[in-house]
Amino acid sequence: MTTNFEIKDIQLEQYSLDNGLRVVLNPDNSIPVVSVAVYYDVGSRNEREGKSGFAHLFEHMMFQGSENVGKAEHFQFIMKAGGTMNGTTSSERTNYFETVPANQLPLALWLESDRMRALAVTQENLDNQREAVKEEKRLRYDNQPYGQIFDILISMMYQNFANAHSTIGSMEDLDDATVEDVREFFRIYYAPNNAVLVISGAFDDDTARSLVEKYFGSIASQPVPPSLDVTEPVEVSENYKEYVDKLAPLPAFLMGWKIPPRRSKEFHALYLAGKLLYDGESSRLYQKLVKGEESVTQLFGFTDERRGPSGIMIGAIPKPEKDLDEIRKTIVGEIRDLAEKGPSAPELEKLRNQLINDEVRSRQSSLSRAQSLAEYALYDGDPSVVNTEISELLGITGEDIRTATEKYLNTDNRALLDIVPQNAA
Repeated sequence: MTTNFEIKDIQLEQYSLDNGLRVVLNPDNSIPVVSVAVYYDVGSRNEREGKSGFAHLFEHMMFQGSENVGKAEHFQFIMKAGGTMNGTTSSERTNYFETVPANQLPLALWLESDRMRALAVTQENLDNQREAVKEEKRLRYDNQPYGQIFDILISMMYQNFANAHSTIGSMEDLDDATVEDVREFFRIYYAPNNAVLVISGAFDDDTARSLVEKYFGSIASQPVPPSLDVTEPVEVSENYKEYVDKLAPLPAFLMGWKIPPRRSKEFHALYLAGKLLYDGESSRLYQKLVKGEESVTQLFGFTDERRGPSGIMIGAIPKPEKDLDEIRKTIVGEIRDLAEKGPSAPELEKLRNQLINDEVRSRQSSLSRAQSLAEYALYDGDPSVVNTEISELLGITGEDIRTATEKYLNTDNRALLDIVPQNAA
């Protein structure tokens, strides 16, 4: 069994500006590039009923220009400098990131500071980005086969609105949003004291600190955002639902379980259980359903990692004429087997080797390091967790996996969504 290994710690320094901005520096001169990640502590979990979709809307709004940067110029500046960039929204955070040649660090920091300081929140920008979000929803959700099933399942798993609504939000809520609503959201959540800035890659420490102070130091802090309750009852919100999908060519199903918050010992055990069950071609369900029975065209498996109650989702799209109930029985049977017997010694060995391999690979990328450091700084208040979590995962035993699977997955306390094609319905 893999017990002796050594992964060199990621070098990091952390400090805060007077305005509350948390800064993490990770110098690594192996490649002449640098990544900048800015994580704001705002996601769909922070939205109130009647105001959903604001976090995702801001992912779009943040590229619409600021005091010294015109609309869409952020992209142009970075691309002309030879860099890449993007932004994403989840239930937990909204992030923005760039990777640029090392000599372009001042550009990346200036661009991020300008939109943190003075985003152009105008009626025109709100209107056009509201329409952009609607178009994204039509393309990615409404007009895609199976496009809405994960959002439906989430609403069946969680009861608390903070956890249960979709990241893209309600189009009705966005239609009702005013410029004043959006400005207030920006003021509350896009403040330096509600953000983490990480610089990872080839840079001089003193120069980086000077640039951070120059560009971010004078941005005003704001009062602490409203407190947030993401607690959940043990029971899922709804055990069963049938959804008629007008675009689905074949029936399908999804199952979802609520599990403990991220970084708890039981979450780690269930994350590893998920890897054993559905992650990759060597996983139990892939070997059974795809390679063995050849009964599915697609197998779903996902661990929904959250600071509050998290989730595991498993589902499948069968091949034509294959029995959905039999596929479900196979999945439930594998969960039961893992709950009763735990993983085998060879499975644990392979799993631990995969964890080490994945960790080593992720550390080779400045952007991957920046994003991991930002998450740990934002979620845990301690970016150095990046150097200890692999040991925590490797310390999970087969018995830990077995007992957590028995408690949280081998149970009827789950949500089941059956997807029925419209012609079949």
